[in-house]
Amino acid sequence: MDGVIGTVAFGDIYGTEQFAHKKHFHDVLDEAMSAKAGFSAEDYYPNAAGRLVDRLTGAAARRERVFRDLDAFFDTIIDQHLVDPSSRATTPGGHGPDLIDVFVDLMEERRQRRQVDGSLRFTRDHIKGLLSNVFTASVDTSSVTMVWAMAELIRRPAMLRKAQEEVRSVVDGGGRERVHPDDVAKLRYLKAVVKETLRLHPAAPLLLPRETLRQVSICGYDVPAKTRVLVNAWAIGRDPRSWGDRPEEFDPGRFDGDDGVVDFNGTHFELVPFGAGRRMCPGMAMGVATVEFTLANLLYCFDWELPEGVRVEDV
Repeated sequence: MDGVIGTVAFGDIYGTEQFAHKKHFHDVLDEAMSAKAGFSAEDYYPNAAGRLVDRLTGAAARRERVFRDLDAFFDTIIDQHLVDPSSRATTPGGHGPDLIDVFVDLMEERRQRRQVDGSLRFTRDHIKGLLSNVFTASVDTSSVTMVWAMAELIRRPAMLRKAQEEVRSVVDGGGRERVHPDDVAKLRYLKAVVKETLRLHPAAPLLLPRETLRQVSICGYDVPAKTRVLVNAWAIGRDPRSWGDRPEEFDPGRFDGDDGVVDFNGTHFELVPFGAGRRMCPGMAMGVATVEFTLANLLYCFDWELPEGVRVEDV
């Protein structure tokens, strides 16, 4: 999954020896993921006391060091795109501009427009923030979703066979030897499998913490300003009022029928693995496309079954 995300961000060069920063980047990214998953007192006590505990334990210093390392790495990559135009849109696979190319072009476009009509700024810091989100928020979450999807399918041979037959029928019917990105749009059952996986196993069960900007009243409850809010997407996806009598059963058929209109794009609040509203996950489209494409290739290229001696109940 890291290779897919890296290629999107840095181009086809990411998987070759020409990308000289790969080992350093992996080391920094691993440290960032570890720091992100580690304990932080400020998460539980968002005040001076929490910040003091993080200072005393070294958690704050570790986060600051990781931020500086990631910041410096992204600066180096952005500089290469700015200084060396020959590295842009000329990747070995001929797939055109990478994500940083797009961001750099947008930054220059906004700079020119701002001089004319005062448009909103889009700076190097914005690019670095977006890249940080892409890697720290998408690599693990996409991998976790893939693992859950394969685990649920391999426990149910009939569903696995149905998904596999659909993928192979579409790809073989197109006269190709592997899954093409255009094939994914035709894989209705596979898309239902991904939706059902996200319903039962959201990669971020409590989404990201939010904070109220002002005092509000919701369903008769008064919520003060600066209240930390956690949305339990895991429980929402298993609510029998929305999902019937068997909400904890894995059943892609919920989304495979003609009435399977519930989607995770933020308009249906019974399914919110990516959140909703203006601050829903900005990487939703790329993350879902990555999972669907990778899962389709795994089902097309390989036959899957439980190892000998392993029972369904053990998975």
